[in-house]
Amino acid sequence: MKRLIAFMSLRGADVLSRAQRSRSVRSNISFNKRLLRAVALATTFVLIASCAPVDLNAPMPDFETGIDPDTWAQVPAGEFYFGQHNHIETTDAYEIMVTDVTVSQYADFLTTARSDGFIKIVNEEVIGFYPGDEFHGVKHEERIAAGDWLFMPFNDPSIRIVATSKISWGAQEGYENHPMTTITWFGAWGYCEYYGWRLPTEMEWEKAGRGTDDRPFPWGDEILRENANFYSSRDPFEDMSSFGSRTSPVGFYNGRTYGDYQTLDSASPYGLYDMAGNVWQWTGDVYEGMHYRFLRGGSKDTYDMDLRLWVRNNATPAYFSPGVGFRCAR
Repeated sequence: MKRLIAFMSLRGADVLSRAQRSRSVRSNISFNKRLLRAVALATTFVLIASCAPVDLNAPMPDFETGIDPDTWAQVPAGEFYFGQHNHIETTDAYEIMVTDVTVSQYADFLTTARSDGFIKIVNEEVIGFYPGDEFHGVKHEERIAAGDWLFMPFNDPSIRIVATSKISWGAQEGYENHPMTTITWFGAWGYCEYYGWRLPTEMEWEKAGRGTDDRPFPWGDEILRENANFYSSRDPFEDMSSFGSRTSPVGFYNGRTYGDYQTLDSASPYGLYDMAGNVWQWTGDVYEGMHYRFLRGGSKDTYDMDLRLWVRNNATPAYFSPGVGFRCAR
C-alpha cells in the first residue's frame, strides 16, 4: 500500500511537474509571440521610413563637366581579357560613344524620329517597330515577334523629357547632360538603329571599359567614392535620408572639382566615362534560345563591387528603370 501511495505521489509530482512545464512553455511561447510582434512592428516602421517617397523634383546641382557627349572613342582590333576569369577574346576595330546617351540627345531623337514616322506616341508611350528575334522554342524562352514595342513611357515620374510643343520634346531643366534612363532595350536599339549605329556587344562593351589588361574597374584596381556614382557614394546628387540616389551628369568623374566635391579622373583606357556606376547600360547581344538582354556597368543604386567590369545583369527587353541607360557603337 505504501508502495502504491508512493507511486501515486510520484505520479502526482510528475503530473504536476509536467503541468508546470506546460505553463512555462506556454508562457515562453506567449512571450516569444509578443516579442516577435514587437520586432515585426519595429521592422515595419523602419521599412516605412526607409521607403519614404523619393522627391524626384528635389533641386538638382548644376555642374558643367566639360565632356562632350557627341564624341566617340576608337577601339582597335585585337585581344583583351574578358570576364572575371580573364578569358582571352578578340574583337574587330570599332567606335563607341565616350558617354551614355543623354536626355537632350534622346529628346532630339524623339522629335525627328516622330516626324519621320520611325516612332509613334500611343497612350503616353513611345512605340516603335522591332523586326523580332528568331524563336527556338527553348524552355522558358519567350517569343519576341516582329511588331511595335515599347521604347519608353512618357507617364513615368522618372522621365526627364518634357514636351516643348505638340510635336517636339526637350530635356527637363537641369538634366540636359544626364544619361537618358527609363528606356527599354527596344528604345535603346531604336535610337541606335535610327542613326545607323548599334548597341555594343558585351565583348565590345567590356573591352572599351577595360582596355587590354585585367583591371576590374575602368581606372584601375580599386574603387573610391570619388571614382563613380554608386549606392551611398555620397556624391552631390545623393541624399539617402531624403530623395535617395540620382544620376550624375555624363563624364562627371573626370578629375574636376565641383564646388567642394573633388572627383578622380575615372576614364577607361580608351577615354570612356561612366563605364562603372551611374546607370546600367544595355548591350546588343541577342543570344540563341534566350529572350533576355544583358546590361553592364552597375548603377547609382548598386554597391561598389557590382561596378566591376565583368559583372552582368539581365532583364527582358521591355524592362525600363531610372537606373538603366545605354550608349551606341559603330
